[in-house]
Amino acid sequence: MNITVYLGAHEGNDPSYRKAVEELGAWIAGNGNRLVYGGSDEGLMAVIADAVLSHGEVTGIEAQMFADQGVAHQGLTELVIVPDITERRTRMIELGDVFIAFPGGTGTLEEVSEVVSKICLNQLSQPCIFYNLNGFYDDMKAFLQRMINVGFSTSERQHGIYFASNLTEIEHIIATHQA
Repeated sequence: MNITVYLGAHEGNDPSYRKAVEELGAWIAGNGNRLVYGGSDEGLMAVIADAVLSHGEVTGIEAQMFADQGVAHQGLTELVIVPDITERRTRMIELGDVFIAFPGGTGTLEEVSEVVSKICLNQLSQPCIFYNLNGFYDDMKAFLQRMINVGFSTSERQHGIYFASNLTEIEHIIATHQA
């Protein structure tokens, strides 16, 4: 299975993020899955790629502008350079069997927002899991619920969007979704 992970090009200021992303990477590789991610060799993006590469395969989809800045990870199983961010998002979605939004910045938010939108429009049936480590995505969860409460969305439209606070919950969501 291809697991597309969106996450930060920075490590953040809490060491628990690095530890959790290393565990996620080890889990992806240990279960015979392939990581699909943004292709960077910086921050948590590099950490997860390296964790998976020790026992598995990684496809990085990197925008030309970042490759030009020299931040594309050169040790990946497959590195695909695409013209721009829009094509990067499209390719990552096309390849994904599961989508995980790990804590990250505005780029992570941009990328996972398209996945959420496609799920709500019935253009994707794959699960989108917000890795709500240390409550990072509590506000996103509340915001999506607010959309339902005020009539801009429904729980039926948001079916397929999940929040998990740890790897065990992620495993359960994926297993349930595959059943």
